[in-house]
Amino acid sequence: MSETATQSAWAAQSDDALLAVRGLHGWYGESHVLHGVDFDVNEGEVVTLLGRNGAGKTSTLSAIMGLLGKRTGSVRFRDTEMIALQPRHIARLGIALCPEERGIFASLNVEENLMLPPQIAEGGLTVERIYQLFPNLLERRRSQGTKLSGGEQQMLAIGRILRTGAKLLLLDEPTEGLAPVIVHQIGTTIRELKKEGFTIVLVEQNLRFAASVADRHYVVEQGRVIDMIPNAEFDASIGKLHGYLGV
Repeated sequence: MSETATQSAWAAQSDDALLAVRGLHGWYGESHVLHGVDFDVNEGEVVTLLGRNGAGKTSTLSAIMGLLGKRTGSVRFRDTEMIALQPRHIARLGIALCPEERGIFASLNVEENLMLPPQIAEGGLTVERIYQLFPNLLERRRSQGTKLSGGEQQMLAIGRILRTGAKLLLLDEPTEGLAPVIVHQIGTTIRELKKEGFTIVLVEQNLRFAASVADRHYVVEQGRVIDMIPNAEFDASIGKLHGYLGV
């Protein structure tokens, strides 16, 4: 399928998409980093953004949350156009970002970190439910952020946004640098959250992990989405994906 035909296919996917991104451009200061991003996410899906470092994946999540200094185009969540909204207003619609740097407060213990974000909507998970998803956090609930491993910090960062009531979760590189046993646990949690009705957009470099959790994959290159691969076609497309990612 040609690039133009592929773009037309995903642009016409669904008028009822939970999140619809169209012609999204974004800038960091004078640097133009997004050049017309287009993709859809349907309610209850897990979708990945794949691409080389610097392709624009993290910038796309930041633009959705309103964190770029300038952005144009359209970012629609349910029936609300968000392109002109501030991050606090976007969060109140039910969207939460878990950044790659995690943002754990080192001087607070696990439970204090979990309790810190305000609940912005009904349906936020209780601390008890978060401990069920991440038993490691229950064991470490009185430990300060500085005492946590990288994997425990990642669990805490994800758990913290689950308390807010957000139903669209933007996860930036949640498995980066983590031990395989922790990666497996995070994958199990993402699949459980999908069963509970959460919708997730996931930036990921680990292709096998991406295939284990996602419904569809968008490939980002030079600030644009250049391909969409259904997970059912993942194995057949692995050579093409390696070409895109320079593996």
